[in-house]
Amino acid sequence: MKLRCVICCLFLLSSSGVLLMLSVKYSNVTEYFPPSASPESHPIYQKYNINCQAIYDLDPAEVGKSMVIRRKHVVENQEETLVNLTSNCSLFIKSRGYDDVCVSEGERDFPLAYSLVVHKSAVMVERLIKAVYTPRNIYCIHYDQKSPPLFISAMEGLARCLPNVFIASKRESIFYGGISRLKADLNCLSDLLASEVKWKYVINLCGQDFPLRSNIELVSELRGLNGANMLETSRPTTLKMQRFILHHELRDANFEYKKMPVKTDQRKIPPPHGIEVFSGNAYFILSRDFVAHLDSSAAVKDFLAWSEDTFSPDEHFWATLARLPGVPGEVARTEPDITDLQSRTRLVKWEYLEGSLYPPCSGKHVRSVCIYGAAELRWLLNYGHWFANKFDLQVDPVVVQCLEEKLEEKRRLFQSVACREG
Repeated sequence: MKLRCVICCLFLLSSSGVLLMLSVKYSNVTEYFPPSASPESHPIYQKYNINCQAIYDLDPAEVGKSMVIRRKHVVENQEETLVNLTSNCSLFIKSRGYDDVCVSEGERDFPLAYSLVVHKSAVMVERLIKAVYTPRNIYCIHYDQKSPPLFISAMEGLARCLPNVFIASKRESIFYGGISRLKADLNCLSDLLASEVKWKYVINLCGQDFPLRSNIELVSELRGLNGANMLETSRPTTLKMQRFILHHELRDANFEYKKMPVKTDQRKIPPPHGIEVFSGNAYFILSRDFVAHLDSSAAVKDFLAWSEDTFSPDEHFWATLARLPGVPGEVARTEPDITDLQSRTRLVKWEYLEGSLYPPCSGKHVRSVCIYGAAELRWLLNYGHWFANKFDLQVDPVVVQCLEEKLEEKRRLFQSVACREG
């Protein structure tokens, strides 16, 4: 309710011209940056002089200040900058604090794996990795084969500098709604299973995700699952059934993804092995036992092949497999739906549900999804989910900075005792 009021007030301020006066007062954006503290500091990592606690407390003046910042924010050529920074690994690691991560005993005994499927915004990807980073975890980066060369170089630079970050051994050209998105995660999962790190759970992320919990909090939450998986799995609506009961063909598309599956009138044969299809989303948190089982299952391989000509197969593949009888952490077919609000894997704010399930978006909508603004900081951290989507430094850099600050505060608080004793 308070967030709703703040957003309404900011809208009125903007309409009445008060925000314009704030813009004049703070027109020199460089006022928000502290001077570089050391030669390794770089503008893409310098912080705005913003009070994140005031943002969290929904102080209208500070939230208004963040809106002025984002209107004036200018994004540099970040890919090239990150390529240059990772050309000197020791300097990059030190300046970004990768060498100063304390790991508690609980975290040492419970390593996590990550599958990151990314295609743009190299600095945002690096900040995401930094936010979930510990030297005990392992991180697989799958970049789209169609990504620009500078972005690819930046990802390879991260993998070169960080010993527990690697590039997927097999990479796909990813097309919106196609099987390639699912195969990208499967490629990383295969590599992660083969790694020497005996991780307990794997989490998949995209480049516009960000954590809402520190690693030590995640470990505590995941221990509580006792081998169960965390993902959305629901009975599909009639509309969603059209995605997999009809044959789809990959055709040229006149937008950024170049190609996408198009529905035909040809009806598909039923799924193999009598599998009942459930609906969900592309995001998951899966146990190692579950992933190992899938990797060796003939039924899973047959279901993957059956899904080749469906639309967004990643949005039914994981949800269906979680319900297969006998899989580790099985969700029985008779159990109720697990929706995206119940599954804590990803907090996504849909435009058509704002006002009923969510407060209004304070950032910007893209294809009905909210790209978060700073005014949503408190809501994000207190809703109960473990990750959120979407964030974009070009839309609002302050919300990312404040999430980093809050997560670092929590990390140091939770780890202080453990690391003093370690």
